[in-house]
Amino acid sequence: MKNTAFENMKQAALQRLCGKAPEEIGRNTGIRFSPETSEFCLSSLGNSIIVKYPEYSMAETVNEWHQLVILHYMDMADRSSLTGKLIRFEEIPGGMVRGGGFDRLCEQTVSRDLGNWPEKKLGAVCRSLGGRIFSSNADFAAEFSFLPFYPVTLKIWFADEEVAGSGRMFLDSSAGHFLSVEDAVTVGTLLLEEIQKNGGQYERGKIFE
Repeated sequence: MKNTAFENMKQAALQRLCGKAPEEIGRNTGIRFSPETSEFCLSSLGNSIIVKYPEYSMAETVNEWHQLVILHYMDMADRSSLTGKLIRFEEIPGGMVRGGGFDRLCEQTVSRDLGNWPEKKLGAVCRSLGGRIFSSNADFAAEFSFLPFYPVTLKIWFADEEVAGSGRMFLDSSAGHFLSVEDAVTVGTLLLEEIQKNGGQYERGKIFE
């Protein structure tokens, strides 16, 4: 059965995008538009995604909620500059409840799962999703360009014999200019799910350094 809530949100997003010039969308979002093929092209979580214009359709292989986030980003993005300042999800304007709930979910997932992974495994999995590994005050840090102007940063302190693993996910403080709190939570959830799924593929030898 179709998810009625999802379909309603998708149709509303398509209606808002109707009539918008693709060149303007490209400038606001950083997503490349090809007039020759009438397609938007972007990379997200290590995958190349094509969005056909003017119907804004995507391949069925792209998760439907991922598709909805992309449509909302194309509608909301206002070409604001990244600040380089990291914030928790609860710090997004209006994000105390939904964003705070995701912050706690992420902390629990890291403590229970990711914080116990070998660093080599976590690095390989994050790179498979387009993550850039960098040095920070954490044991492990990766930045994912989920969308062109929407980086997501994961920081983890690994577990040892005395302390459980811990960590958090962060957004740039400009995030509210590009997506709603609900979309931000969807982004974080999709990223966590993909990291865990690809962790299983790593164990089966399908992901290599």
